[in-house]
Amino acid sequence: MANIDYSEKIPNNVDLASDRKLQRALEEWQPNFLQWWQEMGPDGFQQDQIYLRTAVSVDRDGWAHFGHVKMPDYRWGIFLTPGDENRLIHFGDHLGTKAWDQVPGEYRNMLRRIIVTQGDTEPASVEQQRRLGHTAPSLYDMRNLFQVNVEEGRHLWAMVYLLHKYFGRDGREEAEALLERRSGDPDSPRILGAFNEPCTDWLSFFCFTTFTDRDGKYQLRALSESGFDPLARTTEFMLTEEAHHMFVGKTGVERILQRTARLAKGGDVLNQGGIPFEMVQRAVNFWYSVSLDLFGGEDSSNAATFFGAGLKGRDREMEQAEHSGLNETFKLEKFAPDGTMTVEELPLRRAMNEVLREAYVKDCDKVVKSWNRALEAEGTDFRLTLPHKRFHRAQGVYAGLHFDPQGRFVTPDEWEKRKDDWIVNDRDRDVLANLMTEAVVKPGEFAGWIAPPPRGIDGQPLDFEYVKFHSGSPYAE
Repeated sequence: MANIDYSEKIPNNVDLASDRKLQRALEEWQPNFLQWWQEMGPDGFQQDQIYLRTAVSVDRDGWAHFGHVKMPDYRWGIFLTPGDENRLIHFGDHLGTKAWDQVPGEYRNMLRRIIVTQGDTEPASVEQQRRLGHTAPSLYDMRNLFQVNVEEGRHLWAMVYLLHKYFGRDGREEAEALLERRSGDPDSPRILGAFNEPCTDWLSFFCFTTFTDRDGKYQLRALSESGFDPLARTTEFMLTEEAHHMFVGKTGVERILQRTARLAKGGDVLNQGGIPFEMVQRAVNFWYSVSLDLFGGEDSSNAATFFGAGLKGRDREMEQAEHSGLNETFKLEKFAPDGTMTVEELPLRRAMNEVLREAYVKDCDKVVKSWNRALEAEGTDFRLTLPHKRFHRAQGVYAGLHFDPQGRFVTPDEWEKRKDDWIVNDRDRDVLANLMTEAVVKPGEFAGWIAPPPRGIDGQPLDFEYVKFHSGSPYAE
């Protein structure tokens, strides 16, 4: 079913009404979700009308409807791409067998773990970004922030649907726990490290949506290959929405670079209220490196198991020459504490995290090249670089070791001396906090540290009222 039924309490295209037990369970979870949204969603903007995009079908073309909506009234729901009853598993040990429409008993715990880990990232990012609206550089950017937020909320619904429908009591308990953990909470943090990092300024937000959401793209691509058909169909549609999040990040950083390049022609950028190039580079270094950790260890028995079981494939698995993963190896660099490097040959299945990470690295490199083309067009000599994948890693074979942005081994003492030159530091955060003290809320106006975009949203002009503030809002005229 391609179209989405918005007449239901929970919008869906999975014929939820025919499964009354599941419908009741999700309707019981819904108030808890809405309470979480009020407490941990965008702070201070729940009564305002936001020009949001809402899915109306899961078709590739023409699936979105635009209109002003209060965020708590956004129609979160359950949207799967149409199924194929003849779909086969196309990798791993079950290669060529029929895809599962129910959870195989032997893989129940593994599948639940995969779904919970993915699901936990969705509310985490909303929590990380909840106060950014108060320093938005324009109504255009404020609206884009809130669009990202509501879609992350819908992605949480996507995972919760799978937990409720296919995992019984265990799934219901996991769905509740997704609303109980909190980003950065010392006692109950989110599962993955990058989703506990503070994201309190717009440079961080744009880097997060460029790099961390791009990790999400590759995780979802790998899961869209899954032999568990409901998971594959769910993540396929999530990828459609994820594309906008990466667009927001990529174009946001580009607009900062454009403004900085223009200010640099007049002298010191910081004195003119801009963000220095070097600070952008440190933010790129930080968010890219913590996002690399999200793929997991380079040598992973879990990755091998997930692939062999047909639960999680590679990026574009159907384009691979061979799908069993049994007949190839992967050369993996390892370092001793003194910096001595050796190369180990791994069975390919154990290196599946690294295979996915390599695809991500190539994609990120394309993004940085596009930013550098924008810098060239502005007539500046500065160029951004991606740090080496060894740099600033807390997971895998590089954890506990130190490397400079070029990937050269450095001692702990040298790291301590140089780290503030390489990653965002407290001084940078203070500078950004002083630059971003209030929201720019007049239609068509933009903060002095970012350039306007070339065009508006959905064909609207840049001075369109993308956010309509309620009469009691401090931002209302």
